[in-house]
Amino acid sequence: MTRPPTAAQRRVIDAADPVTGRLRGTESQLAALVRHGLAFRHPRPPHDHFLTPAGHRTREGTTAAPAPAPAPAPAPARESSGVFTARVGGEEAAETGPARVREVHSAWQGLLELRRMTGTGGAVDRPCAWERTHLVQAAALALEAAGLRPAGAGPEGYRVRATPQPEAVAVREPDATALRECAATLEKAGWQVSEHTEPRTGARYLLASPRRS
Repeated sequence: MTRPPTAAQRRVIDAADPVTGRLRGTESQLAALVRHGLAFRHPRPPHDHFLTPAGHRTREGTTAAPAPAPAPAPAPARESSGVFTARVGGEEAAETGPARVREVHSAWQGLLELRRMTGTGGAVDRPCAWERTHLVQAAALALEAAGLRPAGAGPEGYRVRATPQPEAVAVREPDATALRECAATLEKAGWQVSEHTEPRTGARYLLASPRRS
């Protein structure tokens, strides 16, 4: 890009979805970002626009507040604000209807496109740099996109949490069959997965890390 974005374009960039980089703006604003290499138009309907890696760098450089440290419990999903948030498990009163299914599908397709644009040879079988810096959200999106059920207020369903181990998340699911489904889903999405036992409770859980090769 030869010149910085205008104030209106910066507002569109700063308002991009923090998970997928999906953009909302006028056709002229989005077209200008595409021309400057900060956005791309997805080739499949509904032809949403997403930030390119250069767009993500611009957004990170224009965001004043640093990213907060991972919390032990999730914040409520914020669909009402227009910002997509992958379900990590434990959210209350979360939407589960067709609109949510469409949102999750669009977010996953956008993430695959980001993998294609940033991966070697356009490969989409390995997590991209964004996923390595947003481990919990990335793993949760892979699980939700596969149709697996996140936990609500009750114990049933998966829960994805950060761990002290670098580049690893923990996935807990009380049902043994569902836990194996979580493992298979993450492996298919390009994660290395191992199963472990809690020393105190005997509960089984997964450790998952983005695969590099």
